[in-house]
Amino acid sequence: MVDITERKEAERGVRENEARFRTLTALSSDWYWEQDAQFRFVRLEGNLDERVGRSLEAPPGKTHWDTPAQNLSAQDWERHRAQLNAHQQFRDFEICRVDEEQHVRWIAISGTPIVDERGEFGGYRGVGRDITAQKQAAEKIHQLAYFDALTGLPNRRRLMEQLRRSLMVKARSHRHGAVLFIDLDNFKSLNDTQGHDIGDSLLKQVALRLSACVRELDTVARLGGDEFVVVLDELGGELVSAAAQAEVVGQKILLALNQPYDLAGREHRSTPSIGVTLFGASAHNVDDLLKQADLAMYQAKSAGRNTLRFFDVGMQASVDRRVAMEADLRIALARRELMLHYQPVVRSDGSVTGAEALARWWPPLRSPIAPGEFIPLAEASGLILPLGQWVLETACAQLAAWSDQAALGQLTLAVNVSAHQFREPDFVAQVLQALARSGAKPGLLKLELTESLLAHNVEDIIAKMTALKGHGIGFSLDDFGTGYSSLAYLKRLPLDQIKIDQSFVRDVLTDPNDAAIARTIVALGESLGLEVIAEGVETDGQRLFLASQGCHTYQGYLFSPALPIAEFDAFVALRQAAATRRLQ
Repeated sequence: MVDITERKEAERGVRENEARFRTLTALSSDWYWEQDAQFRFVRLEGNLDERVGRSLEAPPGKTHWDTPAQNLSAQDWERHRAQLNAHQQFRDFEICRVDEEQHVRWIAISGTPIVDERGEFGGYRGVGRDITAQKQAAEKIHQLAYFDALTGLPNRRRLMEQLRRSLMVKARSHRHGAVLFIDLDNFKSLNDTQGHDIGDSLLKQVALRLSACVRELDTVARLGGDEFVVVLDELGGELVSAAAQAEVVGQKILLALNQPYDLAGREHRSTPSIGVTLFGASAHNVDDLLKQADLAMYQAKSAGRNTLRFFDVGMQASVDRRVAMEADLRIALARRELMLHYQPVVRSDGSVTGAEALARWWPPLRSPIAPGEFIPLAEASGLILPLGQWVLETACAQLAAWSDQAALGQLTLAVNVSAHQFREPDFVAQVLQALARSGAKPGLLKLELTESLLAHNVEDIIAKMTALKGHGIGFSLDDFGTGYSSLAYLKRLPLDQIKIDQSFVRDVLTDPNDAAIARTIVALGESLGLEVIAEGVETDGQRLFLASQGCHTYQGYLFSPALPIAEFDAFVALRQAAATRRLQ
């Protein structure tokens, strides 16, 4: 006989504890879970309905990270796994998933490690709860606090916070942004005669059109009534260029808001008055910016409404000049009024090996416009695409024309390619078609890229370069040392040449830093097997220094400026005649 009273008492205590646990979990809104030592779920109990269980908690034998979560990246899961591997307790780890009915659901889980009497780790146990209602309530509160109830746009409070952040960023980066203050003309009359419901319908349609006119990084807000504000970010470091971009967006808004509206089945037309002010590194505060844009908006109303005005009168005049130049450039491209000049590429022995094709614009009855003016304008306005295509086609035609002349048939011709051109999906096809139409030899064409191109989507750039390289087309990296370049990417690019920027060549004899940079670029080119060309060589002293460092190919006024085609051909002929006399 064995007395088992104590064992029976212990079993009854276990049953009572189990009953107590089940009762508490049934009454609680939380659920209980356990994981094994590999963090796979082995137990899930409690007030967990079937839908929540299927969509939010992992099924038995699976881990939490086997099912993706909308709010957690791979790095977030990695940090959570590190916490588990360290056998640390965690609380309120939030997971967001979409259930089978496509509803967003949130849970929060807390857990603690399971350790037996020997100190052996056996997994995790913990609780979870559905916090979807709390998340929705918090989102609703946030929406009411920061967004306009009628249009869904950011309200004044949100706008002020966004502007303060933008001002702080611009003060550090020395780049520009713009504030556009938009007021609907004669809106009060519509409200008074047609009623507030009709006025509200117009405001909601205006909000949609404004949002469609700007980029994702920009902000559209409603201050109240019929007043809207647009904040344009990242307009660059040059003031006039930033103003031109703000003008483009303003005109786009004017066009969009001038289109007819459908208000309760009736067509209605409305116009805006827009005031614009720029902000950047100079000190401003949010209130001053809005006052400036508001004043400019009243200037637009005084000018007859349905227009825009800049806060600064001088800036308005500058923008007007730039708009006129853009219109002239558009006409010049259509009429083929631009021309190409050719700057010789000269070896240290005096021979001409090729040229760089450079666009020149000499409008009828006007003085010439410098490339430093119209090229940035073309970049900002999108005209760089037709301009770049014209340059490419004209250069290929010139290569084909040279092929019939013994003195010129082996010259290479370099063409500058903008980042906008290179990002075109059919850029490779455009280049090959230009070569095919002209009959030029692909091996004599060089495409010059700038380092700024390497700042985005490098893999796509490499793929396009490799495709063109397969047809024999050469590549040169222009203005080397002035922009972005990672050596890890540089060695992967199928380049033939790198160019020392003229800003380093200019002071190479007087500035030790520029001399060191030039020396380093030459050494880098040699190590990568690339030809090095120095731009902007103007004195014989500069040429001698560069030659002493191993750079033997040059462009610059020491040899020749960029020349019209007839003068370039004559220059090459003179050089070749001089070389022949030296050999004799």
